[in-house]
Amino acid sequence: MLLPPTHLKAELIEAVRITDPATHLTSPNLTGDTVVIWTGSQAQQVLGLIEHMPGSERYRCFLPGWGIRAHSSTEQLFEIAFCFRCHGARIWGPDLSAEQRSQTFDAESSAALELLSRFRSCVPD
Repeated sequence: MLLPPTHLKAELIEAVRITDPATHLTSPNLTGDTVVIWTGSQAQQVLGLIEHMPGSERYRCFLPGWGIRAHSSTEQLFEIAFCFRCHGARIWGPDLSAEQRSQTFDAESSAALELLSRFRSCVPD
């Protein structure tokens, strides 16, 4: 996936469990509950996984279950909502091109499966 250039300043990543996925069709930002905060090398690993997820064919549902909020030491940089069913991602942040705001990813790729596993490990069964 194409990450915003500001990803280079990211120091902290919030993993977000999206509680009402239908709102993300028109939402001005990512809404949901923060379930864990990744910092340092964990944050960089998560961004690396996202960056290495290959593109895919787009499906139609876009009902995301997970997302991230990326922060620098002083500000929120961007947010991404992921739908692992339709292979769609929506990115919010300043100065994003139309190509960056709505993207696809291969939800069956090893990077996407690892990211989903990390998300799921954040919540009790």
